[in-house]
Amino acid sequence: MIRSPGGAGFDGRSAPVASSRLTDTVAASLAIGALSLCLIVTLTVLSIKVTMAMPLPA
Repeated sequence: MIRSPGGAGFDGRSAPVASSRLTDTVAASLAIGALSLCLIVTLTVLSIKVTMAMPLPA
């Protein structure tokens, strides 16, 4: 069986999907989002700890 040179599969030439600038922008926005999420979780945990430390009003 002889294969054709332009057959289906992953052997063909790969085309660039996105520019490096777009990739850098997406990576930066994901990093900022992850940092914001960590900050929100930290503030929530600290707020819960402060609330638990306060005495209940009688």
